[in-house]
Amino acid sequence: MADLTNASIADPVDLLVVGAGVNGAGIARDAAGRGLSVVLCDRDDLASGTSSRSGKLVHGGLRYLEYYEFRLVREALIEREVLLRSAPHIIWPMRFVLPHDKSQRPAWLVRLGLFLYDHLGGRQKLPGCRRLDLRTEPEGEPLLPGYSKAFEYSDCWVDDARLVVLNAKSAEQNGAVVLPRTECVSIRRDGDLWQATLRADHSRAERQIRARIVVNAAGPWVEKMLAGVVGYNARSRVRLVRGSHLIVRRLYDGPQAYLIQNTDKRVIFVNPYEGDYNLIGTTDIPQDADPDQVAISPEEVAYLCAATNRYFKRKIAPEDVVHSFSGVRPLYDDAAEDPSAVTRDYVFDIDAEAGCAPLLSIYGGKITTYRKLAEHALEKLKPFMPKMGAAWTGNAPLPGGDMPDADYESYGIRFRAERPWLPQAVAQHYLRCYGTIAERILGEARSLDDLGRHFGAGLYEREVRYLVDEEWAMTLEDIIERRTKYYLHLSQDEIARFAAWLARERGTSQAHAV
Repeated sequence: MADLTNASIADPVDLLVVGAGVNGAGIARDAAGRGLSVVLCDRDDLASGTSSRSGKLVHGGLRYLEYYEFRLVREALIEREVLLRSAPHIIWPMRFVLPHDKSQRPAWLVRLGLFLYDHLGGRQKLPGCRRLDLRTEPEGEPLLPGYSKAFEYSDCWVDDARLVVLNAKSAEQNGAVVLPRTECVSIRRDGDLWQATLRADHSRAERQIRARIVVNAAGPWVEKMLAGVVGYNARSRVRLVRGSHLIVRRLYDGPQAYLIQNTDKRVIFVNPYEGDYNLIGTTDIPQDADPDQVAISPEEVAYLCAATNRYFKRKIAPEDVVHSFSGVRPLYDDAAEDPSAVTRDYVFDIDAEAGCAPLLSIYGGKITTYRKLAEHALEKLKPFMPKMGAAWTGNAPLPGGDMPDADYESYGIRFRAERPWLPQAVAQHYLRCYGTIAERILGEARSLDDLGRHFGAGLYEREVRYLVDEEWAMTLEDIIERRTKYYLHLSQDEIARFAAWLARERGTSQAHAV
């Protein structure tokens, strides 16, 4: 894989995309597939910011209906099924149970919202909503007896960090140069071109490149980039809102998720996670500190525990939290007083004076609409690149998603039948993380011994080498937190032994490279 010093970069490159979260990776993929030369860079790993710290849902945003965000909800609902077809290995349907609390929203309002939710986006693959009697249905078993009825509806789960990686892989397959851990330290206009200085994190090597267009997809750092890298002194348009999540041991059996309403009328998701856990979130807290310093507060932990305990028989306390994470949403400041009411829609700002190289900055957005955001961004840039090709990603599978008819279940049955030696849990991991790419990773392996060193849980050397060689993974966190979720399944001793092995391997590979 290319690094800054040996990458073959056009001079000038058509598009320099700064920020390798879901929006930046999505734009790089779309642009490269339209025939543009593209460089995608990020000072950290792919998806190291907000895009790996989300609620991990592809959803229309049921609660956005209360704020009359009908266009956003409709676009998100349509995209929900587009993405489900494009990546059935990392995106899959999930049913959400919404227990009715008489002290909160009236039942008629919930039914109306769900009716709109079922019909706004032309739902095709996902089942519609239904009413549940919690006194007789199994979904009521984990809940306190005071809740007698509920509504159930469909949305989708997504592995958010892998979504970013797969978009970066697709961008690379279409000719883009992908440079994680490569900081853009300076950008200056020179007539109809940008002069940019890129710096590699590991070697500190620098390289000058020229670009016709720059896309600022830096997420929470969008204005920091404008001020510190581009040298602009623009008024603030971004509103940073922190969303935090807890991971706890499973509170209930069953594949369903729950959407619960807190006393402040905010909604909290309680979702199945990684087999043995529940993921609980999120909060909406103004993030006044530097987004680099984002962390969950004790008050947020207490808030999420209290909201969960209002509904579930099994109680949780801060000491039950196995893991937590926080992300900062870079929302467009629409002057809403309540952070929960700030629009989740995306806004573009194009700086393109006559005869000068254009700069596109992105505010807001959500994972569900990233692909459409990329299409709209390139539509905005088309006047500056009239020869770019047409939109193409709507019917194109992401890497690993090229299963016949996007049928994950049928593909999985065949995959497991052809590898009876592979334990069920390990096979499921390969299928969910890599889809059809799992065949290439496993290659001619005929036993677990063929997969190399075993680090614990289902993590084997062959997978690690694939992640390092093909998915830009370098550090322990890259491998066991973002590319996979093995940090939840490995013991602390196993993690320590794997970290030591990885450090030795990196030292060896670096020495060979030198």
